[in-house]
Amino acid sequence: MRVLIVDDEKSIRTTLKIFLEREGFAVDTAETAMQAMDLVQMESYDILISDIIMPQVSGVEFLEEIRVSLPDVPILMMTGEPTVETAVVALQRGAFDYLYKPIQKEALVKTVKQAAKVRELALQKQALEQEKFEYQLNLEAMISRRTADLDKSMQSTIKVMTSLVDSRDPYTSGHQIRVGNLSAAIALELGLPAFAATGIRVTGYLHDIGKLALPSEILVKPTKLSRYEFEIVKTHSESGYNILRELSLPWPVAEIIYQHHERLDGSGYPRGLTGDEILLESRILIVADVVEAMASHRPYRASLGLDAALAEIRQHAGIYYDPDAVAACLKLLGEKGYEFENTYYEASFIGI
Repeated sequence: MRVLIVDDEKSIRTTLKIFLEREGFAVDTAETAMQAMDLVQMESYDILISDIIMPQVSGVEFLEEIRVSLPDVPILMMTGEPTVETAVVALQRGAFDYLYKPIQKEALVKTVKQAAKVRELALQKQALEQEKFEYQLNLEAMISRRTADLDKSMQSTIKVMTSLVDSRDPYTSGHQIRVGNLSAAIALELGLPAFAATGIRVTGYLHDIGKLALPSEILVKPTKLSRYEFEIVKTHSESGYNILRELSLPWPVAEIIYQHHERLDGSGYPRGLTGDEILLESRILIVADVVEAMASHRPYRASLGLDAALAEIRQHAGIYYDPDAVAACLKLLGEKGYEFENTYYEASFIGI
C-alpha cells in the first residue's frame, strides 16, 4: 500500500513516514496541499494522511478537492485542535477518520491498517467490476459473432433449399425467387416494416419447397395434369409446412407456405380457409404467386402474359385475392414499372 503524508511540519512528516515504513507501507510526503495535489496527479496512492491547519490551502479544502478525483481512497485527517466540531467537519467532507496531535504510533498504525483494509476491499471491488465489464464485453462480442455465424448459416440454408426446388423442377427455375421479390415489394408498398417484408421475401423463396416430395414425372410433365395428378400436386403446400415447421425462424414461414393456395372465398386448398383466417403474409404471397405463374412459361403451356395475370387478380380482387394486396401489385406493375427480379437477396434473420 502506498501512503501520502501532507503536513507543513517536517518533523511530523518524517516521524510518521518512519512509523509507517516500519509497518511495510511505501510512503511519500508533501509539505503543502498544492504539492500533494501535484503528486496525486503523477502517482497512485492508496491512503492519504493530511493535516487540517496548513498555509494557503487547508486540509479540509484539500480533502474536498481530492475526494472528487479519488472517491475510493481513504483520507485521514490530523488536527492539533481536538474538538468535536473539527472532527465533524472532517467526516462531513469525506474523511475516513481523524487523528489528534501529537500522533501516537499505536493509534496511527491501527487507523492506517484499518484504512488499508477498506482500500483493499475497494480495489477488489474495482477489479471485480472491471472483470465483470470485460466479461460482458467479451460475452457480447462472442454472442455477436455467434449470431452472425448462425445468420450466415441460415442464409446459406435458405439459398440451398431454393436451389434444390429449382433443380427438381427446372422448367419453373427462378419462380420462387421472383415470387419472393415481388411479395416483398407488395409488402413494402402496403407499408409493412422492412423486417416483415424480408420475412415474406424468404417465404416466397421457399414457398414451393413441398414440391421436393412430389414425383419428378409430374413436375416436368409437358401436358395438362390429370385430376389424380393435380390432387398429388396440391399436397405440396402441406408438405412444405411439414418440411419447415421445425425450422426456427423469426417469421411464421411454415404456416404462410401452408396457406399460399388458399382463397378468400374458401375455394382454395388444402384447408379451405376464408377471409382473415388467411394470414396477411399468405394473402400477399398468393397474389405474387398467381401473377408470376401466369406470366411465365410452364411445361404444359406457354406464358399467358402479364396483362392476363393482372386481369385475373383485378377481376377476382375481394373474391379470391386480398384487395389491398391486389391494388399494391397493380400499382407496382403498372404505375411504378416494377419488373420481375431474378436476383437472390440474402436476408438477415436477426432484425433490420
